[in-house]
Amino acid sequence: MAENQNKEKDLEQPVEEQEETTEAAAEEKETSEAPEAEEKESAEEAPEKKSKFFKKDKKDKKDAEIEELKDRLVRQMAEFDNYRKRTDKEKKQNYEIGASDFILKILPVVDNFERGLGAMTDADKESSFAQGIEMIYKQLTKVLEDEGVTVIEAQGKEFDPMLHNAVMQQPSEEYESGIVIQELQKGYKYKDKVLRHSMVMVAE
Repeated sequence: MAENQNKEKDLEQPVEEQEETTEAAAEEKETSEAPEAEEKESAEEAPEKKSKFFKKDKKDKKDAEIEELKDRLVRQMAEFDNYRKRTDKEKKQNYEIGASDFILKILPVVDNFERGLGAMTDADKESSFAQGIEMIYKQLTKVLEDEGVTVIEAQGKEFDPMLHNAVMQQPSEEYESGIVIQELQKGYKYKDKVLRHSMVMVAE
C-alpha cells in the first residue's frame, strides 16, 4: 500500500511539472506575441504615415503649379495690355500722320478762299455768289476746327521760330524789335503739332 501511495505521488509530480511547463510556455508565447503585435501595428502605421506625407507632398506640388500658372496668366495679361496700349498709340499716330498730310493739302484751298473773299469789293459781297462762297469757306474752316486744326496767332505777337517763319524785317515805330508787324500767310496747328508756320514780317 505504501508503494501505491508513492506511485500516486510520483504521478502527481510530473502532472504538476507539466502544468507549470504549459503555463511557462503560454507566458512565453504571450511575451513573444506582444512584440510581434507591436511590430505589426508599427508596420500598419508606417504606410499610413507615408500616405499622408505623399498626399501633403502632392498637394504642395499642385499648389506650386497653380501659383506658377497664376503668375504666367498675370504676366500674359500685362503683356497683352501693353500690346493693346502700344497698338492703340500706333493707330492714333498713324491716323494723325494721315490727317496731317490731308489737312496740308486742304490749306492752300483755304488760302485761295481767303484771297478771293479779300479781293471782293463791298458791292461784290452783296451778291448771292459771294455769299455762297463765304458760306462754303465758313463750312470748310468749321470742319477743320472740329478736327483739331487751329490758326497760329502772329500779328502783334513776339516772334517765335517754333511758330513763325520770318521772311522780312522792317523798322517800326508802332512795334518793338522782334514783334510780328504783319502776317503774310496764316500758319496752322493740328492739335499740338505745327502743320505750317506763319509767314511773317518782323520789326527790326
